[in-house]
Amino acid sequence: MKNKLENDASASAYILCMGAGWFPKTPGGLERYVYELTQKLATRDRIELCGVGLPEGEQNLPLKLTNLGSPDSLIWHRLWSIRKNFKKTRTEKPDAINLHFALYSFPILDLLPKGVPITFNFHGPWAYESKQEVVHQQVSVFIKHWLIEKRTYNRCDRFIVLSKAFGRILHQKYYIPWHKIHIIPGGVNTDRFQPSLSPQQARSKLGWPQDRSIIFTTRRLVCRVGIDKLLEALAKIKPRISDFWLAIAGRGHMQQALEKLVTELELNNHVKFLGFLPDEQLPIAYQAADITVMPSQSFEGFGLAIVESLACGTPVLSTPVGGMPEILEPFSPQLITSSPTAAAIAEKLEQVLLKTLPTPSREDCRQYAVANFDWQKIAELVRKVILGLP
Repeated sequence: MKNKLENDASASAYILCMGAGWFPKTPGGLERYVYELTQKLATRDRIELCGVGLPEGEQNLPLKLTNLGSPDSLIWHRLWSIRKNFKKTRTEKPDAINLHFALYSFPILDLLPKGVPITFNFHGPWAYESKQEVVHQQVSVFIKHWLIEKRTYNRCDRFIVLSKAFGRILHQKYYIPWHKIHIIPGGVNTDRFQPSLSPQQARSKLGWPQDRSIIFTTRRLVCRVGIDKLLEALAKIKPRISDFWLAIAGRGHMQQALEKLVTELELNNHVKFLGFLPDEQLPIAYQAADITVMPSQSFEGFGLAIVESLACGTPVLSTPVGGMPEILEPFSPQLITSSPTAAAIAEKLEQVLLKTLPTPSREDCRQYAVANFDWQKIAELVRKVILGLP
């Protein structure tokens, strides 16, 4: 296949991918990334996506789905099912392999054909994220890092990371040499995420207030994403600014604690927990907001919500964490806080709400997202790495 592609870079290839769940049934940054990437790759190449909980017999898809197990089964049963079903369904040698999740890739490593290049898309340090979110899991973290992640990465030929920040983690914590690491940002579907409604129209569709400044954030409600810091920041600015409303989309184990914090900070009339926001409503929510806020505290390799919001015409304020500054520095560096603290978030957010800090226009946000993060362009860059093309 290598010679064929060298002679004709436009030749179609058979690319075998290993993801996790199926978007939008399993909402999440990794699942959305794999969904969008494989759809785009399938316009040129023959794509087979393996995973857990994938729909069987799905019609009108440009790619082949191979479900290897149930997400509801016990973890060891799930891993055994992945191995057994993967082995049973192999009929053809792929031209290239693209892995996205170490846990589900690990059971099939020795079943992958020799001589076929393997690219791993590193979406985050799974073991270290687990260590931060779960207490007293040292044994589990050790297994995840050394047995699963490290062995999986040792089998791969090259890596794609969404930011320099995650490239450094991959290099420093997993000892992957820099010459194997390719930095390609995430993408956004600019057809779905676009400024098609006025803020007033978007608010009307969602039943949101028309007479307040609206702050929006879409986050998994876990420690590292910093929703607690955002709430503390709002409490700091409330004595001077009272006409704001924060909409929080997402679910997670911290929701109850965050709801309690809202009450303690006397923000009940200013904050709304939306829970899971249906995917079709997400672009509307971005358009309804005056500002999207990403208050992450750690392990934010890219920040998909940033480019989604920008594609919808809404500026973004973020903390200086992970890969988020890499998106915003060339465009709106004034909207990056000086630190991840509540005080730093409050300082910037107050300036935005009082309009003493300039924010980019709707048109400029949209133009920047389309020029730099459109999925068609991103998928082409990823394809070149997967197939080893210049």
